[in-house]
Amino acid sequence: MNTPSPDNSRWPYVRDVLVFQLKLVLGNVLNVVLLPVSIIAAVYSLLTRKGGRLGTPFYEVLDVARDLEERINIYGAIGGYHATGPSSSRASAHIGDVTVDDVVRKVEDVIVREFSSGGTAASAKAAVNRLLDEIRNRKR
Repeated sequence: MNTPSPDNSRWPYVRDVLVFQLKLVLGNVLNVVLLPVSIIAAVYSLLTRKGGRLGTPFYEVLDVARDLEERINIYGAIGGYHATGPSSSRASAHIGDVTVDDVVRKVEDVIVREFSSGGTAASAKAAVNRLLDEIRNRKR
């Protein structure tokens, strides 16, 4: 006897897990890129005094990095995040106002439209639900 799938809690949870994993990957890619970029900016800052203040290029890299970290919002699934302060308008102008959550929301909208029209997403979701229900029922 199959019990109905707890659809109301399963899919938001699966979504949060998958989005968290994506954000971890993006955060790690950012860190790998920032390591050499920040060192180059720091050395460049020591050799020149661009902007009249020691470290200006380095702090510009930090500002862009902070903006990107806030856009990734790794822990957003737990109810928001604590902003680290206002971001530079120059960094925002180059990057745009798009966050990872915005992109995920747009992808979800496409999937929901496909699902509501009875397309492939609906079939895939039903198949995954059956599989998860079967696995859960075997453990009982």
